Amino acid sequence: MIHTNLTQSSPNLAALKQPSITSLTKIQPHGVVLVLDPNDLTVLQASTNTIDEFALDVRDVIGRPLDEILDPFQVDQFKVGLTEEKLDFINPVKIWVRREGDDYQVFDAVFHRSNDGFLVLELEPALTQENIPFLSFYHLARASINQLESTAELYAFCQVIVREVRKVTGFDRVMLYQFDDDGHGEVVAEEKCEDMEPYLGLHYPESDIPKTARQMFLSNWIRVIPDAAATAVDLYPAKNPVTQQPTDLTHSILRSAYSCHLEYLHNMGVGASLTISLMKDNKLWGLIACHHRTAKYVPYELRKACEFLGRVIFSEIATREEVADHAHRIRIANVQSSLIEAMSQADYFVEGLTGDQASLLELVGASGTAVYFGNRWTLVGATPSENELNYLTQWLGKQLDDDIFYTDALPLIYSDAQRFKHLASGLLAIPISKRSYVLWFRPEVIQTVNWGGDPNNAYAVEESEQGLKLSPRQSFALWKETVRCKSLHWKPIEIKAALELRKAVVNVVLRQAEELALLAQDLERSNAELKKFAYIASHDLQEPLNQVANFVQLLEMRYSEELDQDAKEFINYAVGGVHQMQTLIDDVLLYSKVDIQGIDCALTEVDVALEKALKNLQGRIHETGAVVTYDTMPTLVADGTQLMQLFQNLIGNAIKFRRSEVSPTIHVGVDREEDSWLFSVRDNGIGIDPEFFERIFVIFQRLHTRDEYPGSGMGLAICKKIADCHRGRIWVDSAVGQGATFYFTLPVGGRDRTSGRRTQSYFLDRG
Repeated sequence: MIHTNLTQSSPNLAALKQPSITSLTKIQPHGVVLVLDPNDLTVLQASTNTIDEFALDVRDVIGRPLDEILDPFQVDQFKVGLTEEKLDFINPVKIWVRREGDDYQVFDAVFHRSNDGFLVLELEPALTQENIPFLSFYHLARASINQLESTAELYAFCQVIVREVRKVTGFDRVMLYQFDDDGHGEVVAEEKCEDMEPYLGLHYPESDIPKTARQMFLSNWIRVIPDAAATAVDLYPAKNPVTQQPTDLTHSILRSAYSCHLEYLHNMGVGASLTISLMKDNKLWGLIACHHRTAKYVPYELRKACEFLGRVIFSEIATREEVADHAHRIRIANVQSSLIEAMSQADYFVEGLTGDQASLLELVGASGTAVYFGNRWTLVGATPSENELNYLTQWLGKQLDDDIFYTDALPLIYSDAQRFKHLASGLLAIPISKRSYVLWFRPEVIQTVNWGGDPNNAYAVEESEQGLKLSPRQSFALWKETVRCKSLHWKPIEIKAALELRKAVVNVVLRQAEELALLAQDLERSNAELKKFAYIASHDLQEPLNQVANFVQLLEMRYSEELDQDAKEFINYAVGGVHQMQTLIDDVLLYSKVDIQGIDCALTEVDVALEKALKNLQGRIHETGAVVTYDTMPTLVADGTQLMQLFQNLIGNAIKFRRSEVSPTIHVGVDREEDSWLFSVRDNGIGIDPEFFERIFVIFQRLHTRDEYPGSGMGLAICKKIADCHRGRIWVDSAVGQGATFYFTLPVGGRDRTSGRRTQSYFLDRG
């Protein structure tokens, strides 16, 4: 499945110094971390600030059981909880640590298991010795939800969240930051001190919160930095003595942030931050970002209260979005059903698919649709030209290796789309087969995006002792950008609708192909019977016709003197009718022999077939004084006999339907097209009225009486059948009194001998 959503350009960072994994092994200094053996709770590693919090040197902590460092009674209380798979039920635990004499320190203790299987205990100073009661959580959430009931606007919901979080935490600024499909983010709600610069409505590039950081937010739903200027604390020893590798602190609350992120906060004038992840469908939908200009510590339970508040309110947002999406899905499902039903009932599925044009466009919210099937385009709404679409599908065939392709910035990845960006800056495509597609288009939407700083300069490159390193930008001032060559995004529900339609189309095509295969078998049997009947009938009719002609002529010879002039004329009519009947029988037999199975394709020199046809016509050419010229002909794969018959019929017709005042002049031309040869037979005869262009290729159809022009009405029908059997086509261009030009195509094959055009002539010396 291929899709493209182009994002802002960012610098090539491959050669620059990236944040080291060692950033994940340092601890913020406001708390203590102990890495424990999960079997006996022996301390394997500890942060080096134990001397400040426990009045114990870190070397005295390593290797000791936890109950020798903490009160054994307290350790016994949470030991049972540590055996459970989930540790959420025991977090946080209030722990008293005696320092000197009667002095003691109260900590909020939080346990988690690291990815490498060790138990990690994090201790943060508790500002109160009491837990926040459950009712406080409830009333906090209930008050916020009551406010939500008075509005249905998404961004009003978001504003409630940031207002309530700022109220309970006291941060200078609280923002709700939503990610878009491109990975960029936008501040959609904000509560702040009046004297602070507003960030509401500003966009920030993806590089501000790179993928590695987002993975952290997925793992840790709460991230707190009480003092962005504090010096990080190491673990001792640096490597876990069991694994001889740094302990994985991905889920740690106290883990120090990357130096690049701390520098970013410093450049924004932020002294402390609190970040809460907002999840939807197990993906990061956005963040609640709290900033303070000075250092600010937020207790663990208050952070959890904010997380709880965010989750409760955001679940209400998600529910309402889901309701709106459900209504949209129902509407799309109804459109799908009507399209599938129309396709199923139509003889040709494209007619059913495009019959209700509004539904086909509404399915994915497009302004135009193009369906390519059977070497033919069917266009609906505002689309590029067929010529542009031919080039587009050639390019698309190289890009598409799955069930769907979509982009909202086609001109940026396919340069030719610049010419029709007003029609198709957005493209959604599904393949029906290798060379058949359904394409939907959306026009360019020019918009102005307000960025918090220039997104093209999201990083600065600085020299350091270790070489070049990345530093975040220092300017967050408003930077406006006009975005062009982009359409509205294709929504996931629209992409899914297109995929489901593709399945339905493929099923309908397969079913119709199966029906056509069965019909083809029936037709093949029927054709075989008709050919057999035509052959037998032709031969069986010849004998009685010959007898009629012979006996009538014998009657004339024996009783010539006794017959009057009327009788002789009647005999001539009878003999002429017999000859006409024999000609008709011969033509029917010839027509029945022309079919795909009957053709004998081989490498054929077209000029040889043409010269044979002219030789067969030499009597009529001599009689009428016709002049036939022709270009140098190619060599291709065809049935030479049928090709000769095709030329003979067309040139013979040109001689037959001549004007009385001039001699016939006929030219046989040829031109090379992309994948076929285009032949033409041009004459200066009586011409054809355009209203009869289709009729003349139908069997037994005549435009003149036999008294005017003799014939069976089979010649052009045979020509059409020969062209069809060679996977070509035939048509005419003419006007009454201005001659006619018959065109037919044959597929390219064999050697091309027409390096330069030459004209040859064929005429008889009438001396």
